[in-house]
Amino acid sequence: MNELTSDRLGTLGTPTGPAGHPHSDVPPSIDPSATELQPLDVVVVTGLSGAGKNSAGRVLEDLGWFVVDNLPPALLLPMVELGARGDVRRFAAVVDVRSRAFSSDLQEAIRVLAEAGHRPRVVYVHARDDVLIRRYESVRREHPLQGSGRLIDGISAERELLTGIAGEADLWVDTSDLNVHQLRATLENAFAREGQTPPLTATVLSFGFKYGLPLDADLVVDARFLPNPHWLPELRPHTGQDPDVRDYVLGQEDAGPFLDRYLDVLRLLVPGYRREGKRYLTLAVGCTGGKHRSVAIAEEFARRLTADGIAAVAQHRDLGRE
Repeated sequence: MNELTSDRLGTLGTPTGPAGHPHSDVPPSIDPSATELQPLDVVVVTGLSGAGKNSAGRVLEDLGWFVVDNLPPALLLPMVELGARGDVRRFAAVVDVRSRAFSSDLQEAIRVLAEAGHRPRVVYVHARDDVLIRRYESVRREHPLQGSGRLIDGISAERELLTGIAGEADLWVDTSDLNVHQLRATLENAFAREGQTPPLTATVLSFGFKYGLPLDADLVVDARFLPNPHWLPELRPHTGQDPDVRDYVLGQEDAGPFLDRYLDVLRLLVPGYRREGKRYLTLAVGCTGGKHRSVAIAEEFARRLTADGIAAVAQHRDLGRE
């Protein structure tokens, strides 16, 4: 359920959380034995529908938080207790407030969490009325509180419902003029561990040019400058994962310098990608059929990237097609 588009905050996901969410006037209390366990850092993300709550939750998930989407306020305390009994130490919940009872439940739950020794913080995500109207109109969806009335009436009703929790928020995030990268940077500054560098995951994908370029490639490497093992009868039946083929490809005079220099380029690019909020990188390595050279080179790229501290995995799109 995306509330944000790829570059601008401008698209809504499907409104979630049916009106019949169970809730009580008084949230359940935390089991006293839970207070003897390690206290949790708890972040509650709430705010206006269409402002970017779900996108904020995804940022926290990328930062290593255990995130639950669309959690009814009455379930916040039991979920935190469950996390405290396991190995969860940083828990985040995206909470929709669809009624006055939900709002009071959430405020009471946060109070009880603090009394139990946990460290709750509230992020209130909001945007201007004109921005929210534009986002809803762009996807032709109704606001969850709109009913048979006007869109602006639904937005106004929700804003009024959230007045109490907004006043208690530790962080206000106005997404009216933010893109997704700026939203990410805002939350990383607030909730990343000290010294934590946001992760970047790399997929090194081998492919055969004769089957077409991978559509999701960020960078494309052409390994066809290396001699082709296909023309050696003893290597032709095998793939680049076979030790003999791998040794043949990587043992070529140009293979080592090529890998070294391209890795230097990646070491230059990766910090910039991180600064721009990129979290996933696909490096495509191609040869003619995607069986020998590209496979061996992709495996070696993944090994070296992993040694550099980048989470990298090799995948082989066209292996087995010949």
